[in-house]
Amino acid sequence: MALLNRRLALPLTHLSSTVIQRHLSITGACQAIQKLTRVRVVDNSALGNTPYHRPPKCIHVYNKTGVGKVGDKILLAIKGEKKKALIVGHKMPGPTMTPRFDSNNVVLIDDNGNPLGTRIKTPIPYSLRQRGEFSKVLAIAHNFV
Repeated sequence: MALLNRRLALPLTHLSSTVIQRHLSITGACQAIQKLTRVRVVDNSALGNTPYHRPPKCIHVYNKTGVGKVGDKILLAIKGEKKKALIVGHKMPGPTMTPRFDSNNVVLIDDNGNPLGTRIKTPIPYSLRQRGEFSKVLAIAHNFV
C-alpha cells in the first residue's frame, strides 16, 4: 500500500506545484503612465506648485491603448479638479536613445493645448520637438535632452 501511495503522491505533488505556478502574474511592467499613476507637475503654474495632501494622479489617457508615452495627453486629478496635461517624461525606459527620468513628469495645459505655466523647470525630451505638436509648450522649455 505504501508503494501505491508513493506512486500516486509523486504526480500529485508535481501537479500541485504546476497549479501554484499558474497563479503567479507573468505580465511585464507597464512601460509608461496609466490610470492612477502619480505624476509630478514640472511647470510653474499656480495649480501645480501649491502644496496639497494628495499627489496629482492620472485618471484618463487620451489614446487607444490606455498607456501614455512622452507626448500623449492625459487627464489629471489635481487638488480636487480635473485638468489636462502633457507627458514630458516617464520613469520606464522607452525606445532606444530616449531619456529615462526619475519621475513621471507632466506639464499642465488647457483645452486648446496652451500651457498654464510660463516656464518648465526640468529638461524635456528632444523627441517632442521632432513631433511638431505643442509648439507653445516647447517655446517655454529651456532645456532639452
